[in-house]
Amino acid sequence: MGGRTTRQRRAVLRLLAGRQDFMSAQELHALLVAGAQPVGLTTVYRALRELEADGGVDVVRDEAGERLYRRRPVDGHRHYLICRCCGRSRPVESEVVEEWADRIAADTGFAAVQHTVELTGLCAECDTTADEQGEGPSCRWEPDHRGSRGRARNCAN
Repeated sequence: MGGRTTRQRRAVLRLLAGRQDFMSAQELHALLVAGAQPVGLTTVYRALRELEADGGVDVVRDEAGERLYRRRPVDGHRHYLICRCCGRSRPVESEVVEEWADRIAADTGFAAVQHTVELTGLCAECDTTADEQGEGPSCRWEPDHRGSRGRARNCAN
């Protein structure tokens, strides 16, 4: 991670490394403070921004557009399919996307090409909650979700 590796930044990294779910900067900050880690919200945002720039985190957006973070696996960049109902996330095979981005970069002469691919849908559990009249799923949120806004959670296991 760029910049000085302070005690606070190490705390952010440790907490992210111990979680499989995507989480917002505010959730990360709250967990750090609740765990007696005195760290400011600005420091959390700065650490996440640097981790993103260095390729240390994967970033997705929830249905409200909020950025959610998860420590990037050691095997590199991933793309996720996220349930629009419950926020569950699942890594997906995306080699074709990576090859396409590399080809576009080579064909155009651009360097340092970055891309964002957002795949959303309804997971099998949420899809089966649609009633017989087709009114759609009755979405369920985990207890730690904020109000009506959700947080992507990993269902790869």
